[in-house]
Amino acid sequence: MGMTIIEKIISNHSNKHCVIPGDIIDVEIDARVARDFGGPNVVKNMRENNLKVKDASKTFFTFDTNPTGSDQKYAANQQICRIYAREQGIKVYDINSGIGTHLLIDEGIIYPGATAISTDSHANIIGAIGAFGQGMGDRDITAAWNKGYIWFRVPKSVKLFLKGKIPAEVTPKDIVLNMLSIFGANKMLGFSVEIYGDDIDKLSLDDRITIASMATEMGAITILFTPNKEIREYCEEKRNKPVEIISADNDAKYELNITIDATKFIPMVSRPGKPHDAVSLKNIKAVKIDSAFVGSCTNGRIEDMRVVAGILKGRKVAPGVMLKIVPSTNVVWNQCLDEGLIRIFKDAGALVSNAGCAGCAAGQVGQNGPGEVTVSSGNRNFPGKQGKGDVYLASPATVAASAVAGYITDMGNIPDHPAIFKTGGHSHEYSTIVEKAKHPEKPEVMEGRVWVINRDNIDTDMIYHNRYLTITDPKEMGKYTFDNLAGYQDFAKKAKPGDIVMTGNNFGSGSSRQQAVDCFKSLGIQAVLAKSFGAIYERNAINAAFPILTYANIETLELRSGKRIQVDLKKGEVKNLETGKSLQIQPFSEIQMEIYQNGGLF
Repeated sequence: MGMTIIEKIISNHSNKHCVIPGDIIDVEIDARVARDFGGPNVVKNMRENNLKVKDASKTFFTFDTNPTGSDQKYAANQQICRIYAREQGIKVYDINSGIGTHLLIDEGIIYPGATAISTDSHANIIGAIGAFGQGMGDRDITAAWNKGYIWFRVPKSVKLFLKGKIPAEVTPKDIVLNMLSIFGANKMLGFSVEIYGDDIDKLSLDDRITIASMATEMGAITILFTPNKEIREYCEEKRNKPVEIISADNDAKYELNITIDATKFIPMVSRPGKPHDAVSLKNIKAVKIDSAFVGSCTNGRIEDMRVVAGILKGRKVAPGVMLKIVPSTNVVWNQCLDEGLIRIFKDAGALVSNAGCAGCAAGQVGQNGPGEVTVSSGNRNFPGKQGKGDVYLASPATVAASAVAGYITDMGNIPDHPAIFKTGGHSHEYSTIVEKAKHPEKPEVMEGRVWVINRDNIDTDMIYHNRYLTITDPKEMGKYTFDNLAGYQDFAKKAKPGDIVMTGNNFGSGSSRQQAVDCFKSLGIQAVLAKSFGAIYERNAINAAFPILTYANIETLELRSGKRIQVDLKKGEVKNLETGKSLQIQPFSEIQMEIYQNGGLF
């Protein structure tokens, strides 16, 4: 039987000649990356478990979430990683380098058909060159640093065909926003999406990166492109050796075959709070803005910078509006300098910062304040993700045009006079060996008080906000649980040890942060049951021995918050202890039970 692209890549990196969806396979990882976010915990895991690095040549640190080193805790964490890197001979892409996922491609570390993992939830960006990347938590990264491989469940595949010519005014960002408006945050949950189409082969590397980078926002494992001639040559030049293109077999089996009429795509903007709440740009025009941001792993490439410069040349940013521009890598920054783009940006009144993740991370320019309205080229606008204000997502062209106009608009409708605001009204000492107590057998049946939270797409910023990411002691994490989930900000104060959480679809979408799991453990929460989980969150929970289970429907249980329930992990049964009613849910898999009884991946 033929295989899809993802199945071929996984098969090529395992001892299996053929794999099928659902198989749990040990996959060899070509690039094993930890960032300044997550990196210190990887170092901690390596030291405390007395683990050795399998192959330093395939192991990397990338400091991209706080490339300014402006936060003391980030600075301390970066130095922890630097010291460990010197000891182990690990390459560090330091704060002067840029976004790690882009560096993997541009440095030739990753190539078509390769595999990579990172503490970056957008590691799947390398799908742009037909490679397989996954964001993972610090336990997974630690295991891969030590073993060279990590377990992975082969995902089902979707074949997506964009039919017809894409309209000229539709940018790559618009393409992915159109896709988000169609599929939402979870219709592609857990799928590997292969994208084809009449115009797809014409897309540049930068175009593909924009689209691939937002697979995470659709809940997809990855969006995979088959490299064209130009991209293959680019990868071979960077790698200095031939590369093999992995393509799907003609008889490959797909869970879904979807065709979309791309001729109907339009310029779009995502409204604040949800990347998938994308609507026509025409419906958002004239929204007054306080700030604008161009950058992130989605839109910080040189082609994006050129588009922005083309709009800003000879113009000024509107009075009272702050435009922040952050190239994705130092190479892109230098290209902007060489091509005179930096001068154009500065003459227009923009702030240009050094390369990195910028507004998507709390450690660099791009954050906004309470009441501030921002139009951003980033990939996420979850509440609190880019600050305390409202964030609209749009293409770099729309962002630049809006910055000049003072309100959201497109490049064809920039006014002669902008809208204006009305007035008036570190330690070097580490323990190398830790004596571990033997774990007693963990219960397979648990009872507790239930919290019923009937919401879908509760993301990791809602569970554990990024402003607390520098906290590394799990004991401190519990008090911040659901701190950013509207209506549940007092959850940590009201929760009791032994409680169980039941919620909706796509729980834990978004970031790869392990803290979004550990905060529940810190509070003594026994388990989380959901209709589905974000792919990275699911791995983090399983690897941390924190029980998570999925269910299809619980209405027959007649549950409401405060009632007591019983959960059988092995049988996959939930019982309302007050009524005696029960139903079957998805039980623990063999590997999940093994990790659970082991007390974690280690």
